[in-house]
Amino acid sequence: MFPILENCSVPISEIIAVEETEFNKKQRNIGRWQKMAKLHAFTVFYVKKARNHRWRCSDVTFWCVDEHLCNQWIQALKELLEMQRSRPKHLLVYINPYGGKRQGKRIYEQKVAPLFSLASISTDVVITEHANHAKDNLFEVNIYKYDGVVCVGGDGMFSEVMHGLIGRMQKDSGIDQNNPKASLVQCNIRIGIIPAGSTDCICYSTVGISDPVTSALHIIVGDCQPLDVSSVHHNNTFLKYSVSLLGYGFYGDILKDSEKKRWMGPMRYDYSGFKTFLSHHYYEGTIAYQPAKQTHGSPRDKESCRTGCCICKKSEKELAEKNQEHGLKHEEGEEEWKVIKGKFLAINAVNMSCACPRSPKGLSPAAHLADGSADLILVRKCSRFDFLRYLVRHTNQDDQFDFPFVDVYRVKCFQFTSKLSEDNESNVMDIGKKRFGQFCRDHPACCCNIVNSTWNCDGETLDSSAIEVRVHCQLMKLFARGIEENCKDEAACSQSSTEQLL
Repeated sequence: MFPILENCSVPISEIIAVEETEFNKKQRNIGRWQKMAKLHAFTVFYVKKARNHRWRCSDVTFWCVDEHLCNQWIQALKELLEMQRSRPKHLLVYINPYGGKRQGKRIYEQKVAPLFSLASISTDVVITEHANHAKDNLFEVNIYKYDGVVCVGGDGMFSEVMHGLIGRMQKDSGIDQNNPKASLVQCNIRIGIIPAGSTDCICYSTVGISDPVTSALHIIVGDCQPLDVSSVHHNNTFLKYSVSLLGYGFYGDILKDSEKKRWMGPMRYDYSGFKTFLSHHYYEGTIAYQPAKQTHGSPRDKESCRTGCCICKKSEKELAEKNQEHGLKHEEGEEEWKVIKGKFLAINAVNMSCACPRSPKGLSPAAHLADGSADLILVRKCSRFDFLRYLVRHTNQDDQFDFPFVDVYRVKCFQFTSKLSEDNESNVMDIGKKRFGQFCRDHPACCCNIVNSTWNCDGETLDSSAIEVRVHCQLMKLFARGIEENCKDEAACSQSSTEQLL
């Protein structure tokens, strides 16, 4: 066999498709082979890795004069692809045509659908018509006939699909989601994210780039990345699930203000962020949390979560052993609760780094995707200048937790109540049995009475300020593989492999 182009090698797991190729006579330009009357060829489509975690579909054509030999190669390669059991064959796709710049449908049809077709993946496509369309639909369709669910849109669209899938699994298993101590059933149906929204934080934090083609290729090769999910309750009532950011104070206020200015598009976040920074509100309240003692690592150990993360794998192994020996019962009641009272500019809890193009490290660079914990970040009252210094640290390589007014803890659950919360709205181990007042802001001239801040839950607001949060280890799975270590050059990315196939 001879390749038309230069030789290359790829792992079997990153071959997309193999197709018989009509040989063009114009291609016969290699010495004595020009004299051959009949040439036979096939093309291998494969993943080519570029810089910044970007993937592209490339191809190489092989040819020979023996038709039987050519067919043998085609058959052998197709059999190898059939052995890749993790690859999806039938997908349910939800497209949000209104999210971001309203490009979701075009992105899917022009960039994603052709790749799915090339990989022989069949799809059922649903274009959403209103809020919660995908979520409601997932409670009705036969989800078990699909190998995965794909959402085309931003973080909001992903959240809708996630709530539908997890909710459906709990309903089918008879689990009451309103019970904050309920052991949730793991969702084994993977979710794929095709980024097409204003914010694509989850995609960026799990793949390393917000690029539709890259994400489509991760889905095609059948990547699987477990993901922790936090459940949020208020007074034994389920509110939301969160996989990235739960933010009170600064990030909650930004979201609340930006929702009033949706007509501005993505620019609203910059405007509301600047306005919220100038207002410099702080809020007083009480936090109780349980440390994640069984989790390996800490928020300040600089061990970033990467593909094949050993910390996440240890958690996966321990979770499996625990489920076999003890079932799915929570044991946090036996452990000690830590209590913190204070005045806070921001209270953030993250299940992942929350990295994005503007903040390549994210809110917590060492947060792990699947270790069964969240990083709880408390930013206490400080001057505007100090708070600005803290925000700037998110854009550079300096330690963003190295401030006397910033504390960070790795936790498996926490509860919060604000000073203004009524006694009967708090379930924080008798912590909220004392009524407090509420401070407004740093401006001495201001005499207004600021109501509680809003919780920002993955870009959606929560009405209640008093909440109870619990992390569920590896509750769901994505078509992703985590962020790969950067290769030194593009050639190494596309040609290095432990399985030399071609």
